[in-house]
Amino acid sequence: MALDFFGIAASIARGLPLAQAAMPDASPAFDGSRFDGPELTDAMSRGFEFAQPSGAWWLLAAVPAMLLVLWLARWRAAARRTFADSSLFATIAPRVVGNRSTARATLFITALALLSIALLDPRAGGRTEKVEQTGIDVMVAIDVSRSMLAQDARPDRLSRARQFATDIVDALGGDRVGLVEFAGVPALRCPLTFNHRAFLTQLDTLSPQATVRGGSLLGDAIRLAAASLDGEGVGKVIVVLSDGEDMESEPIEAAATAAKEKGIRIVTVGIGDAREGARIPVTEGTGNRRYLVHDGQEVWTKMDPTLLAEVAKAGDGFFIDAGTGQADMSQAAALLRQGLTTKSRAQATVSTKEPLFQYLALAALVLLLLESLLPSRTQTAPRAPVSTGGST
Repeated sequence: MALDFFGIAASIARGLPLAQAAMPDASPAFDGSRFDGPELTDAMSRGFEFAQPSGAWWLLAAVPAMLLVLWLARWRAAARRTFADSSLFATIAPRVVGNRSTARATLFITALALLSIALLDPRAGGRTEKVEQTGIDVMVAIDVSRSMLAQDARPDRLSRARQFATDIVDALGGDRVGLVEFAGVPALRCPLTFNHRAFLTQLDTLSPQATVRGGSLLGDAIRLAAASLDGEGVGKVIVVLSDGEDMESEPIEAAATAAKEKGIRIVTVGIGDAREGARIPVTEGTGNRRYLVHDGQEVWTKMDPTLLAEVAKAGDGFFIDAGTGQADMSQAAALLRQGLTTKSRAQATVSTKEPLFQYLALAALVLLLLESLLPSRTQTAPRAPVSTGGST
């Protein structure tokens, strides 16, 4: 039974994150303004924590297994006592030793407990330091018109746009980000913020709009995003995620104006099939699904790479033709920063703690090895043959 857990212990030793946990501390209670700096820093750096508290479920699951092993050990001991007392049992069954069974159970239970704690990814010690945050301002504009419901990009264009936006923000680090949604009328959903979690929360709530004015007004979205980039002395970028359909809102002119007057770089990402396109699914109030119809004909929507490329060129940026596939947004995030001025924002306290799970996993492996090598029966020397013949 113990040998089955060698793979588990080895997986823990290889699989849990080995990188140190660097956690910017945004809380005023921990920036030294309300407490003595050296004492607080030392207390934080030597604190103990579990980086994966969700692993506590494994510890809870291990408890019944531990109890079962203990019960089996006690049951075997009781069965031996029922069969015969200890001295007689040692005589009639010399190769069976009860203490060894208890020792194996103890080693197994201890190893299981260590593995369960290792899954919590314990960390301690380490150090803290002050780091300077520098970055740019990025406004993400996402098309939420009904054409973004087309399913040529799976699961649909809007979901793919949300995924790309998440990938970009994850790769930005300490930059400020904001969110604009647009269809018939653009709206600022999240002003510029360092709080990427707040941005992602607003991003998850985006849904296709049945606005007063139909279609997409890409030019108006660029103008609103440019007006929302209010920082001075810092690089500014607008990232547009759209299928490129526009209702004569002059997006090329808007991009050129933003680049010339405010130094804003425009990056466009095209989502959707540019050749065949796709129909736009519509769900009725009864739950039935159909496709959008105009003048008796089903509406087909295609991504417009030409317009999006021209918008990016006018905005001194670049166009990413994602189409219906995936795109490396982390690489795009690195490219959109090139040549832009970064601005020093503030200092943040970063706490670095050392992982300890590998020591627990190693100890568990050693205990499991000992448990597997410990025999449940003793090896006795063969008895000498008994002579039964009489003397002659």
